[in-house]
Amino acid sequence: MALIVLAADKGAPGVTTAATALGAVWPRPVLLAECDPSGGDLAYRLPAADGGVLNPGRGLLSLGAVARRGMHAEQVYEHTQKLVGGLDVLAGLTNAEQAAGLTWLWSPLGRSLAALPHTDVLADCGRLGAHPAVNDLLAEADQIVLFTRASLDHVAHLRERLTLLKQQVGVVVIADPRAYRSELDEVRRIVSGWDVAFVGGLAYDPKGAELLRGQWGGRLDRSMLIRTARELAGRLAGRVAEAEPRRVNGRPIVPGPREESP
Repeated sequence: MALIVLAADKGAPGVTTAATALGAVWPRPVLLAECDPSGGDLAYRLPAADGGVLNPGRGLLSLGAVARRGMHAEQVYEHTQKLVGGLDVLAGLTNAEQAAGLTWLWSPLGRSLAALPHTDVLADCGRLGAHPAVNDLLAEADQIVLFTRASLDHVAHLRERLTLLKQQVGVVVIADPRAYRSELDEVRRIVSGWDVAFVGGLAYDPKGAELLRGQWGGRLDRSMLIRTARELAGRLAGRVAEAEPRRVNGRPIVPGPREESP
């Protein structure tokens, strides 16, 4: 249905925890795809549905090995796995060196992920800038979401990235729960001159992030991480659902006001 790219810039908070939290509470069918050329973490962080470990050789690496002569959307499902709790994932590369032989992959991968029927895709692209080829995947996205914190250095890197990107983006602040609204308001003010579709938030919650590494339970469900992830997931899913019919020559168009109310 829609391809949502989740990424950050230098020094910004980890995207994988945010992507996993969003995938766990996404209100529509969803696939979490690790598309970070620097290497993925899911195979080492989270248990598989059977309680064992994910197979690091099954995912983006195995898909790339069989797709050199062409890739189609349904082919992606042949290389996915399930996390405990039932979230479908496309495991990423295991190290950055593997990305050197897969520079051709990002454009057809982006087209295939965007064309998956009846499924939204959350693509964890990690930190942008080190691997320019991944920009080919970003070009296929229905929505790009950049994560930041409210500190000066993080916001400075965010503004540099906004200058480089040619697409409208959403911004999510990993915010201190004690100053949640004020930190969102501050970042909203700072990015007001750029083509930013919305500024949302996700709670900085180290305890919730640790719980997310294990089996789902009541404590995790009540955590600030998951509570704010539910709100953000609903907002993002609503945006892409409204924009679904609006594509030109297969390329995504996500219209909307420059800024939404919090």
